[in-house]
Amino acid sequence: MDRRRFLNLAAATGATTALGTLAAAGLAANTALIARTIPSSGKSVPILGMGTWITFNVGKSKSLRTKRLEVLKAFFEGGGGMIDSSPMYGTSEEVVGYCLERLPPQEKLFTATKVWTVSKQMGIRQMETSQSLWGHKTFDLMQIHNLVDWEVHMETLNTWKSDGRIKHTGITTSHGRRHDEFEKIARNNTFDFAQFTYNVEDREAENRLLPMAADLGIGVIINRPFQRGALIKKLQGKPLPPWAPEIGVRSWPQFLLKFVISHPAVTCAIPATSNPEHMVENLEAGRDALPDPQMRSRMAAYVQSL
Repeated sequence: MDRRRFLNLAAATGATTALGTLAAAGLAANTALIARTIPSSGKSVPILGMGTWITFNVGKSKSLRTKRLEVLKAFFEGGGGMIDSSPMYGTSEEVVGYCLERLPPQEKLFTATKVWTVSKQMGIRQMETSQSLWGHKTFDLMQIHNLVDWEVHMETLNTWKSDGRIKHTGITTSHGRRHDEFEKIARNNTFDFAQFTYNVEDREAENRLLPMAADLGIGVIINRPFQRGALIKKLQGKPLPPWAPEIGVRSWPQFLLKFVISHPAVTCAIPATSNPEHMVENLEAGRDALPDPQMRSRMAAYVQSL
């Protein structure tokens, strides 16, 4: 089932909620998402989370905020946990806080954001602003975004962690950039998480960053699993492989996510969407068995052949 057929089915059945759409599509609504353990803390987190870059940057628009609230409802109803944001993402943190305030407390919620500025005091002010915007005094994860002034912020993050204001620390990069520097920092300092780009076409992380994380016991968050939607557009109209049902795949987004999260070093992937039905569809990739190494190679080769 591709994304268009999935949405047409939802419309035809008149489904009014994310779980209603899920049931209408004949998908496994009652199957829990696979969870992975964070090496440093032993805490488990669902293998699929939610990114907020662009998609939650909707300003004060009440209608768009209401739509994002539906996305978040679908996320939690589908078993999601990690929400990842950043001060870099415009109003995304504010919109996340707006939505969380209108939902009941979520047992699986894993709050993850970033510090993205220079100097110690500006970093502290920025993180305190994030606390206010989210409505959470304690974050599950605070990350240094794209390594900006990382040495200064690392000291603050470690202090906040000791004080119980954050539970995990991390560093991030994106666009597949600065892997040399990223690896050097991770190997010579102590962080709980590393976040970087990885997908079926951008596989540079397989050579260094993913093995490094496994070696050091660092949790891994994967951003851009769809290359900001470019991979979905590229594959639209192309046939899924005939063996797709063997890995529980009904659409290209699920195929792409299954590839990413089946790497054993990946703790969580954070696809972004502004559509509740897409959220439901994406979460299905995190249920049932994941591809083994041989199947992963087969998946990558198939995409390369198209």
